[in-house]
Amino acid sequence: MSQDIKEEFWKALVKSPILMVRREGSAEHALPMQAQLDEKLGPAYGGAVWFFTQRDNRLAPGGPAMAQFMSSGHDLFACVSGRLVEETDDAVIDRFWTNPVAAWFESREDPTLLVLRMELEDIELWTVDLGVKGRLKLMIGGRMREEERGDHAHLTI
Repeated sequence: MSQDIKEEFWKALVKSPILMVRREGSAEHALPMQAQLDEKLGPAYGGAVWFFTQRDNRLAPGGPAMAQFMSSGHDLFACVSGRLVEETDDAVIDRFWTNPVAAWFESREDPTLLVLRMELEDIELWTVDLGVKGRLKLMIGGRMREEERGDHAHLTI
């Protein structure tokens, strides 16, 4: 995987950190979850993202999970697989505890509070940069050349 597409993914995720997450093997729909990111790690991702939720959330049991991502500009798409596990490190939880997170809970000691860490295992990425010519081809049904189709990468963490 090229460093450029990894950096592009990281920047897009920082800008719009919403992932649609669902446990593998579950027949339930995915849930929109706001990922907490360790921005200091940049494109290295740190191998994980974190989600604040409640103990009765359908993701609470943890286990293998899939997350889907689409950038705000609809020019980068990702499918992320990993494992959801309960985060028990108070220092990590405190690092991500912010006013927007606090708005969902009674307090940091709320007994319903659950922090899930998604340990990333595999990410597949697609980018699209059609430009003016590409958009015109789409409108008139013109054939897209290989170099106009964007980039695709697969990363195993």
